[in-house]
Amino acid sequence: MGKLFFISPTQGRLTLEETFSSIIKYVKEAPQYQYKLVVGTDSQSAEGRVQFVTAIIVYRVGKGGRFFYRRTREPRSRSLRQRIYYETAKSLDVASKITHMLAETEHLVEEMDVEIHLDVGRHGSTSQMVKEVVGMVTGSGYGAKIKPDSYGASKVADKYTK
Repeated sequence: MGKLFFISPTQGRLTLEETFSSIIKYVKEAPQYQYKLVVGTDSQSAEGRVQFVTAIIVYRVGKGGRFFYRRTREPRSRSLRQRIYYETAKSLDVASKITHMLAETEHLVEEMDVEIHLDVGRHGSTSQMVKEVVGMVTGSGYGAKIKPDSYGASKVADKYTK
């Protein structure tokens, strides 16, 4: 497995490590604020393939934030249920890597909340999966948000699946 790369709208293509450094720099610019680190994945089927986008958002509570995204394409062979599980697993993988890096940083940022935003909601075709994927996330030690509160997946990542 190779390096993970993310795109920053302002900085271009970055490794996960460079993305993490950019997040830390952003937090250190204004340490008096509270921060949330959000990871969300969305997918879109098109032309026989599924495009997955995982977004990392560092949110300066009440003051905006920055985001980074990673796009991957895979053959279209999954049911909706499998895709939602796979989206969740992709988010958990990235969150786990970031959490590990946070644990190795100085006290300034190690307390940052990490949330996983899921592209599921209580209405529509994903309503039957809410309990299952929220359980996957909370069982892994992260906070979970679903629609309409899951902007990391349903707004940021979704924008780049198109």
